[in-house]
Amino acid sequence: MRLLLGLLLVLLCRASCLAAEIRHSFFIAGPSFTGIIAENGEEQWNAGRAAARDGYVLPGGNILIAWADEVKEFTPTHEVVFAYQLSPENKEVGTAVRLSTGRTLITELGPKPRLLEINADGSVAVNCPLQPETDNAHMQTRMARKLANGNYLVPHLLAFQVKEYTPQGEVVRKIATDLPELGGRPAENWPFTAIQLAGGNVVVNLTHGNKTVEFDGQGKVAWQVSNADFPSEKPFADPCGGQRLPNGNTVIASYASQGPIKVFEVTRDKKIVWTYTGPHRAHEIQILTTNGQPVQEIWK
Repeated sequence: MRLLLGLLLVLLCRASCLAAEIRHSFFIAGPSFTGIIAENGEEQWNAGRAAARDGYVLPGGNILIAWADEVKEFTPTHEVVFAYQLSPENKEVGTAVRLSTGRTLITELGPKPRLLEINADGSVAVNCPLQPETDNAHMQTRMARKLANGNYLVPHLLAFQVKEYTPQGEVVRKIATDLPELGGRPAENWPFTAIQLAGGNVVVNLTHGNKTVEFDGQGKVAWQVSNADFPSEKPFADPCGGQRLPNGNTVIASYASQGPIKVFEVTRDKKIVWTYTGPHRAHEIQILTTNGQPVQEIWK
């Protein structure tokens, strides 16, 4: 009888564990694949071109993608309905975000680093000059995002700062990522992705520093997570893209991963609850569904 009860408890435990398993579908912009991965790990949609920088699956189902030389919006059947070509005076595109106005937010890197808002007809609505503090185009900036107040949050890697710009190009806030408690400049905490949260805090992925840090409104460290918290797995490997989920967990893309973990989800108390261990590394990531349910986009 005891043996039977023990077996029943094991089976119940296994069933409970399976029921609690997290499954995500997600958009991935990466060096070997750009498209959508289904919850079962299979490739659901392929853009047909890899090495994308940034991207979103839009609310209507279209997919907006930034490569180094262009931005395109595709329908699920691969029809191109919006396109933007890198300006000849610059060298790279870094950002593509569809705004609530219908405009597309794009950053250009090069001799004239700038943030643009592009109308649906291709005309320029906003031309905001950026101050990256370096002539190295590739290292000037990455994932810029528009804030609710109309300003922009822009990470500048070699400046070790996330800067808030007005549409006219005035810097009104700076978040330093080379703080002594984060290891200073030797830690190479280059900010790559900056996510403004509803309460005012900002989550920043720090590439060579291999950590994710949440700063408060005054730029002080409110929370951080790194490989020091996971000495066995060491999941951080050049964290680039990221996303804060509605449940408070943070999804982090380890762009330079040479191990099994390419993307992972970590809780506030620093527990890894989901990993993507498929073949494709991720430059940017957008979780679309969890166990079949759509995920409400907070920001990424």
